[in-house]
Amino acid sequence: MHFFLDPLQGDFPEVIEEYLEHGVMKCIAFNRRGTLLAAGCSDGSCVIWDFETRGIAKELRDKDCVAAITSVCWSKHGHRILVSAADKSLTLWDVVLGEKIARTTLQQTPLQARLHPGCSTPYICLACPLSSAPMIVDLNTASTTVLPVSFSDTGNGIAPLPRNKFSDGSSPFTPTAACFNKYGDLVYVGNSKGEILIIDHKSNQIRGIVPIPGGTVIKNIVFSRNGQYLLTNSNDRTIRVYENLLPVKDELKALDETICKTDEKDEFEKLKAVGSSCLSLFREFQDSITKVHWKAPCFSGDGEWVIGGSASKGEHKIYTWDRAGHLVKILEGPKEALIDLAWHPVHPVVVSVSLTGLVYIWAKDYTENWSAFAPDFKELEENEEYVEREDEFDLVPETEKVKDSDINEDDEIDITTVERDTAFSDSDMSQVDICYLPSDPSPDVPEQQDIHALSNSKLGDIDQSASPLSEDMEQNGHLTNHESSPLHEDLGGASFKRKRKPSEKVLEFQSENVKKPSSKMKAASNLLEAVSSPAVVQLLKHHGNAINICMTSFILMYSPSLLVSCAITKTRKPKVLLAAASLSE
Repeated sequence: MHFFLDPLQGDFPEVIEEYLEHGVMKCIAFNRRGTLLAAGCSDGSCVIWDFETRGIAKELRDKDCVAAITSVCWSKHGHRILVSAADKSLTLWDVVLGEKIARTTLQQTPLQARLHPGCSTPYICLACPLSSAPMIVDLNTASTTVLPVSFSDTGNGIAPLPRNKFSDGSSPFTPTAACFNKYGDLVYVGNSKGEILIIDHKSNQIRGIVPIPGGTVIKNIVFSRNGQYLLTNSNDRTIRVYENLLPVKDELKALDETICKTDEKDEFEKLKAVGSSCLSLFREFQDSITKVHWKAPCFSGDGEWVIGGSASKGEHKIYTWDRAGHLVKILEGPKEALIDLAWHPVHPVVVSVSLTGLVYIWAKDYTENWSAFAPDFKELEENEEYVEREDEFDLVPETEKVKDSDINEDDEIDITTVERDTAFSDSDMSQVDICYLPSDPSPDVPEQQDIHALSNSKLGDIDQSASPLSEDMEQNGHLTNHESSPLHEDLGGASFKRKRKPSEKVLEFQSENVKKPSSKMKAASNLLEAVSSPAVVQLLKHHGNAINICMTSFILMYSPSLLVSCAITKTRKPKVLLAAASLSE
């Protein structure tokens, strides 16, 4: 059985706040302050959202790339974005100018690419191709260095040969996961043998090996933002968190000292001994009931929470654990498969991408807090007896008279110096982080009312199954895009307006307005029909004055502002019709 903690003890997302829509988005990434969100689309473009306003700040589009984007990665200070695509390309963009800096093409489709995190303007990146070993790519020179993926590949520093070949020479779909450490001096590789390899990518040598329990294929590997914890996702449906025993700042130097202290003579056993001194298994996360596979697991911004998306088709579930291993929340979204996941670096917000190309924003379900209206306001659970101070209602309370102001009004206030943010501070302060981008206005796309009704009801009726869509399949070494939903086909693949979920009362009110005409319209229609009938016309000829009083009262009761004379006589009967017609309008 699942063991849930009290949800009031921590900040983690609980409900879908809204969703973003722009073509068919495939992957997402926050900048390191969480103010900008980059999303790669199936048409080869990369759109950057201002996450504060939920508006599009910039769209990066390469005319040479029309294949689906497989990953996006921000540079350290947000000046550059690296985009990998299904056409085997890697493209480096200047975020502010919206221009290409470099572009190179690999032999295999890069499923993931990460910029070197220790440089403000990097040209070095780590790419994980579809069916070959991870490699270090220099985008300036387009040179590549293939990293070893097992101990047998490191014979005398020779680059590893393509692994896992079939008898016919083809390669199976066995991508290898890899990531930089916090400052980029080491690469941690998870291979198909169930091992974590610690590699010095400059010398291209394995410096340590950490075996994974069970020895199954490692599909994902990622560090927490502070570099103290490492997360792996294996084929045995288990997420494991390792504690980094090396100092985060000088990790390579500490690793060399550990190697020198190791007395093992056998080289493989020596690497395992070094690995055990670098990483220690901290916690394991799994669903012991459903035994689901996990998709895109990651840490929260502060490293206190771990999330993983269910890889089952047709469901959008996100599991949340605390670092102690307790399951605290299962988020259930629309009946759409989840393909990517990211936690906001600062706030308790999670962003997920569905197979249909929508980006859902999950946030905490906050309750009303009346203390926002007055700083000294206090909410009481029950009535309490209040004892007022003796000087509480004096014009100048005695407690304020004795206060001495510590503020020197003659001091100048510095409004130009920016205080250093300790949460994001580091030794390299040569560049300032790009937190915001000016808006890039685009013309509104014509939208149909029926399409909006469908898209707005998507969040409200999550129990209905979405149209079956096939996930991306590998064909001849390439990735093929899934068919887009009818919603995106009708919109022409783009919509720039912010989408919000309408409340239940708004939907009920709109349906009532369609079904029920207003009482004033009913009265006007009945009045017009009555005064136009032959029987009433004959009655007006004989009893005009009496009917005049009744008719005037009836009209003014439904429209007091309409002051029409209703002296109904043989010659003034049209005025009654005029009054009824005015009401109907």
